[in-house]
Amino acid sequence: MAGLIPCIVALSILCCLPVEGLEEVQADRILVRKAARELVLYRQGKVLKSYRVALGRNPVDPKRRQGDRKTPEGRYTITGRNPSSAYHRALRISYPSAADRARARREGVSPGGDIMIHGLPNGQGYIGAAHRLTDWTDGCIAVTNEEIEEIWRLAPNGTPVLIEP
Repeated sequence: MAGLIPCIVALSILCCLPVEGLEEVQADRILVRKAARELVLYRQGKVLKSYRVALGRNPVDPKRRQGDRKTPEGRYTITGRNPSSAYHRALRISYPSAADRARARREGVSPGGDIMIHGLPNGQGYIGAAHRLTDWTDGCIAVTNEEIEEIWRLAPNGTPVLIEP
């Protein structure tokens, strides 16, 4: 019995020490495939998670101007987070890029902005996966509330985002 007490003390101490390798792995790249309605998180070339998404109401072709309800195409990054978004949580995408702004300037239009990866409208989380039955955003990329919580944790600011047709 005397030898049991030191073992219990040692185990108690070990349980309180940090364990390396158990932290949640962060994504180092996000790929959005518009035609497949899919968002994929990658880490070192390997798929971490994939999600089905809803896009802008007019998803074919890249975003050209404010109000066209298209989801952009191109290379962007996650530049910020809005925990108080009207859509549960939202990750800001760096649209418009310099190329997007230059094209819009040549065409004499505003490129628009505020493109996000976000959850469902506040108070409507009950819709869940059914939101994917139609493209309903104004150009953003929408997932369920549970999914945006996960993406929020796994995709830090600065994560590259490639949006393909």
